[in-house]
Amino acid sequence: MKTKRLIALLLAVVMAAAMLAGCGESSKKQDDKIAISMYMWDRSMLKGLSPWLEKKFPDIEFTFIQSFNTMEYYKDLLARGEEIPDIITCRRFSLNDAAPLADHLMDLSQTEVAGTFYSSYLEVNRETNGAIRWLPMCAEVDCTMANKDLFDQYGIPLPTNYAEFVAAIDAFEAVGIKGYQTDWDYDYTCLETMQGCAIPELMSLEGTQWRMAYESETEEEQVGLDDVVWPKVFEKYEQFLKDVRFEQGDEELRFSATMDPYYQGKTAMVRNTAALADNITQERGINSVILPYFGETSEDNWLLTYPMCQLAVSKTVERDEAKRKAVLEVLSAIFSEEGQKQVAYGTSVLSYNKEVNITSSPALEYVQDCIDSNHLYMRLASTEVFAVSQDVGHKMMTGEYDAKAGYDAFNAQITNFKDPDAVEVMFTQETAYSNDFTDHGSAAASSLMNTIRSSMEADMAIGFSPTVSTSIYAGDYTLQQAKWVLTARNSVYQGEYTGEEVWRFMDWLVNVKEDGSNPIHHRNLMPVTSGLEYTVTEYERGKFRLEKVTVNGEPLDENATYNLMLVGADTFLEHETFCNCPMPADLKEKRQAYLVDDFSSQECMQEALEKTRQFLEPTEYVTILQGK
Repeated sequence: MKTKRLIALLLAVVMAAAMLAGCGESSKKQDDKIAISMYMWDRSMLKGLSPWLEKKFPDIEFTFIQSFNTMEYYKDLLARGEEIPDIITCRRFSLNDAAPLADHLMDLSQTEVAGTFYSSYLEVNRETNGAIRWLPMCAEVDCTMANKDLFDQYGIPLPTNYAEFVAAIDAFEAVGIKGYQTDWDYDYTCLETMQGCAIPELMSLEGTQWRMAYESETEEEQVGLDDVVWPKVFEKYEQFLKDVRFEQGDEELRFSATMDPYYQGKTAMVRNTAALADNITQERGINSVILPYFGETSEDNWLLTYPMCQLAVSKTVERDEAKRKAVLEVLSAIFSEEGQKQVAYGTSVLSYNKEVNITSSPALEYVQDCIDSNHLYMRLASTEVFAVSQDVGHKMMTGEYDAKAGYDAFNAQITNFKDPDAVEVMFTQETAYSNDFTDHGSAAASSLMNTIRSSMEADMAIGFSPTVSTSIYAGDYTLQQAKWVLTARNSVYQGEYTGEEVWRFMDWLVNVKEDGSNPIHHRNLMPVTSGLEYTVTEYERGKFRLEKVTVNGEPLDENATYNLMLVGADTFLEHETFCNCPMPADLKEKRQAYLVDDFSSQECMQEALEKTRQFLEPTEYVTILQGK
């Protein structure tokens, strides 16, 4: 029995409790603003979209939370009796994965915003009863990125079909340049190259019928691989790995190890997105273009695409007509041309909506025929397909599986998928801590930072950028559930700093800068501290001034030395499209020496929980005053 189906059974038990839990909530705050919560699958969505929505809807009180890019995250919220936010987003999506959430989501099929889509793109999200609960945001194009300058330098023509693609690889290899390489380590690379090399088969009548059956499978009818299309997929993938000259050890390659040779002109082609191709062209001066996944002829070429995310609306919104109307207005704004530009924020994407032209990308010049002929394949991206593609793909890469063994293993796993991180109970949490932000911070965020600090034995810790994703509940935790508490992709630093330097870190993270740049747009983005406390004055909505920093209630000694741990993502605060607040140069230079480069923030948390067996008790780490 699949893990997601076990969760579905549990959801049925707790659904009534989850619905009742929010019945007493008001859709308006004390200042009479309608309150709307929105979970973003990644902090990148906070770049342009969140400030744009706040400006466009001044009568709405938004709460934006960085969540996780998986349906299992939302299923887990419901399974423990919590409500999902008003608007949710997820990039890794399939109807197969989303089915257990259906009873908790609005049917959007008859809304005005649904009418703005090309029908073919909505149909892939239509349930058997006709409902459409998920709307796809603009599409990323993820295919082969080519260094056009290298092709021109060596007089090698850009390929237009698969035979020419292989010939180009051979030609580059003959002059000492790697023809094709990619970051094979990741599950998405395994999934996309496996599906990408056989899109004509997957888009055939038989392939489409299989996918429809898989996406609508039930507890009683589990769907494995068919015996017509999928054997060909694995045969093609086996040949693809040979043709791109895969070498032993390449399966461990990650992004930087793949891209550095591309930047240096030592690799001609890599798997990547049109957005990155444009970025590399503009910022590095390397003329990078997108090529399709090639078929036998140019008419068989396809682009592999996926929505930047899918959006859905909680059914609880329907309890309040004013809130329902407001949420649908927000949804319409997001899917307007301007709204999608804010989501894409200058990256190269394609729109699924009529009369919406988001970007004109130079990187897509050589695949315009695929766009014009609608040869856009939307990847199959269920949770289990990601995981199984990685496992089977790696074993085909290392030679453990041939095409037949790969097919058999994939088929066996897809009908009995088990996520190892989501099965075994790691510990039982005795006390729940809410992520609701008060004048003294978030209890969940404080508990999380206290727990992480305990693993590193630091005097104090500062978490910056979005660090906590969900409340901490009382009950059993698997490793996967523990990982969902802490937001992804945070760096960890630990070293010796004076009290004066600690104060300057806090100044950087709190105070509005002279040019008006603001590191804090929402209270839940305030720094989370452990081992020190701080007081701020909110002198204007969303603008704060640091008043004091204390350690155990005593003033911070600027001459003392402290072992400080820093957890966060610089880009959120520094990049001009986020907060535009660069870290002081001398602090950044010193901090780089303290990078814990072989230990992620989630690994720190995992190590701490293996010792404490609890998320530790929170502290009141911040005091927010109102004033001038």
